Amino acid sequence: MSVGLAVLLVSFVVLLLLEVPVAFVIGIATLLGALALSRDGSFVSVASDMANGLDSFPLLAIPFFILAGELMASGGLARRLIDFASSIVGRLPGGLSVVNTLTCMLFGAVSGSATAAISSVGAALIPEMEKKGYPRDFSVALTATAATTGLLIPPSNVMIVYALVASNVSVGALFLAGLVPGMVTGLAVMTVAFLVSRRFKVAGATGPDGMVVQEVPEFLRSFLRALPSLFMLVLVVGVILLGIMTPTESSAIAVLWSLLLVCVFYREVKWHQLPRILINAARTTGIVLLLIGTSAAMSRLLTIEQVPQAAASALLAVSDNPLIILLLINLALLIVGIFMDMTPAVLVFTPIFLPVAIGIDINAVHFGVIMIANLCIGLCTPPVGSCLFLGCGVGKAKIAGVSRAMIPFYIAMFAALLLITYWEDLALWLPRALGELD
Repeated sequence: MSVGLAVLLVSFVVLLLLEVPVAFVIGIATLLGALALSRDGSFVSVASDMANGLDSFPLLAIPFFILAGELMASGGLARRLIDFASSIVGRLPGGLSVVNTLTCMLFGAVSGSATAAISSVGAALIPEMEKKGYPRDFSVALTATAATTGLLIPPSNVMIVYALVASNVSVGALFLAGLVPGMVTGLAVMTVAFLVSRRFKVAGATGPDGMVVQEVPEFLRSFLRALPSLFMLVLVVGVILLGIMTPTESSAIAVLWSLLLVCVFYREVKWHQLPRILINAARTTGIVLLLIGTSAAMSRLLTIEQVPQAAASALLAVSDNPLIILLLINLALLIVGIFMDMTPAVLVFTPIFLPVAIGIDINAVHFGVIMIANLCIGLCTPPVGSCLFLGCGVGKAKIAGVSRAMIPFYIAMFAALLLITYWEDLALWLPRALGELD
């Protein structure tokens, strides 16, 4: 290991332990590593690498999707999706837990944000579940894990980030590849919620669960109320697949549709509230783009130090069996996810592990789905899991209790991850069937 790489790794770990914001951790560690290598004009070269990392047209999709998510989260869509989910699964025993899961999946997919799903759906359903006999810790754990499925179901900002880092990966293919795995993960979480909730002796639609059995006319009414929101998925993915628009252009259409929904159709957001929503979206965009810029500089330095080649050699030294190598990569990413949020983890570790995956004939689109599904687990684990902490804040619960309640959901998500990892067609059959992959 060179001096520069050692300085980069040590400073990275130390700054993380000091709870420095991750974007600054990556930038400072990269600069110190470059200085240790005595690169001429280190400050200029790092700044140049950051600028080059942001000089990408597809990146424009991220601020648009972030703004669309902010509009959706502020527009009262959660209640309409809750009513629609209730009309589908409310009659099941423990139906409110299943409603929570399905609503989080729908809202996370529509808004493209797990945190928006937790804030909107959790605020409505966690107190309601507690009233009906569900333990608070269970309700929070369920909401946090179910919300992460929206990061696999398109549209997804993190998929755009992965496509940018991986290069030559179609965003449309990634969107399609994540759809079925996202649904499978949601079904795994839903199954665990259904089984565990039976211990709480909450009945189905007509019992203490409080859910009213929905007749067909009510189902149709709830579906029609939720349809404009659900149409976002069809609109964004459909125009990409039909070749009408690029992902960046479709993200702008998503903003326009969201604006029409919340300000004109539903009228949940007043025009005077838009500046606050724009400021929130700009703040989030700034954080994400700073992460992308600093991570691009770090990736450049890691490439100079031949870290991807070293990682490939180390893994192949253990085994040349693709099944074993994928398992080792998954274990490494699970550890990474415990200490690092999803976006920086994708930015830093994609250039390291993707060449290894391609070297053992793993499709880059499939690997992207594996990576995102893996890091979704990290969003729900202490000490950094943003979904876990946000869920505890929304549900007013303690992390220790929620972490214990998370254990069955961890098992469900890990089982789904193994299925996604070792069954390639689960992710790739849809993009192949629609001509997005050879």
